[in-house]
Amino acid sequence: MPYLNLSYASAEAPSHADLAVVLTDLTVARLGKKRELTVVTVQRVPLADWFLGGAGLGPGQSGALLEIRITAGTNTKGEKAAFIRDVFAALVEHLPGLVPASYVALHEPPADAWGYAGLTQEYRYIEGARL
Repeated sequence: MPYLNLSYASAEAPSHADLAVVLTDLTVARLGKKRELTVVTVQRVPLADWFLGGAGLGPGQSGALLEIRITAGTNTKGEKAAFIRDVFAALVEHLPGLVPASYVALHEPPADAWGYAGLTQEYRYIEGARL
């Protein structure tokens, strides 16, 4: 049940639907998450509102920040590293002049601290273990 939130600043505006598909595909392939539970939001930030080192981006530059939430302990360090690598590469393809100081951050709340449809991930695990 991952949630991904991409914010980016770029002179070009790639299709948000295309970005959502790419991010969903990588989440399924690299982290083993369920496609039907993967939520993606995309926000374009005006270039004038994106700063790096206190200065605005230069001509032809883009910036991005992807934050993703996954349940703590559900992925290995290697899986997370591959996800970060592949997401950055995909963003480079979609955002011309992407600066290296563009980030992919995985947040891992504990299973008892989040869920969907009114049930925590921990509850779902316990109920599934009873079967």
